[in-house]
Amino acid sequence: MRIAVAGGTGVIGKQVVEQVLAAGHEPVVLSRSAGCDLTNEHSVRQWLVDCPAVIDVSGSSTTSASASMRYFTQSTANLLIVGRESGVENHVALSIVGAAQIDAGYYAGKAAQERMLRVLPGGYTLLRTTQFHEFVGQNINRMSAGPVQVAPKMRLQPIAGSEVAQALVELAVQPAAGIVQDLAGPKEEWMPQLFAQYLAKQNQSPKIIEVPLPGAMGKAMRDGGILPGPGARLGTETYTEWLGRQ
Repeated sequence: MRIAVAGGTGVIGKQVVEQVLAAGHEPVVLSRSAGCDLTNEHSVRQWLVDCPAVIDVSGSSTTSASASMRYFTQSTANLLIVGRESGVENHVALSIVGAAQIDAGYYAGKAAQERMLRVLPGGYTLLRTTQFHEFVGQNINRMSAGPVQVAPKMRLQPIAGSEVAQALVELAVQPAAGIVQDLAGPKEEWMPQLFAQYLAKQNQSPKIIEVPLPGAMGKAMRDGGILPGPGARLGTETYTEWLGRQ
């Protein structure tokens, strides 16, 4: 089975491609490096031929609500339009727990993407997950300042990217299921403490300064707005366990 992976060269996308191969299927990677611009319908058109399923893990580096909404509405619309014409039966989209409620900053784009899918009569699967373990290192690289490390005040329940990738592939080879059970990590964490663990693994011990992120998104992250609800399915690997095998 050919499975298109939109964003297949990203942190999660690479792991999705690995899981597609491990399951005995053929991944078709849609990314800029492969020559596919998801925001251009004509560019997308050649990539979905003979792909009954699409896994969309694409993303944008912006924190602007308007830019995020523009990216996700354009890319999602193109994948859905071309997918319908190409015979895609299951459009599997990855979203973020809490995005629809926060609807600000980057999350505004994910909220818009969710709205586009929810009005469809079928043909899609929407999986919301919590932040990935890999998210910690990405934020450290963005927020370092010489001998001082800034860490956002954030409650989160991170999950291993490999567990998310496996879940997405399992969903892709099944009939479209609409909104499915949220997927979260096994344990609630405090981001500054995860920063300290990550840096210790790198033999670094800078002074960590905890700061609140601004705006509605920052408040939601401090107040538990990105934590899973009681009905979420939980992964198995904690951040400490994941970090230990890196």
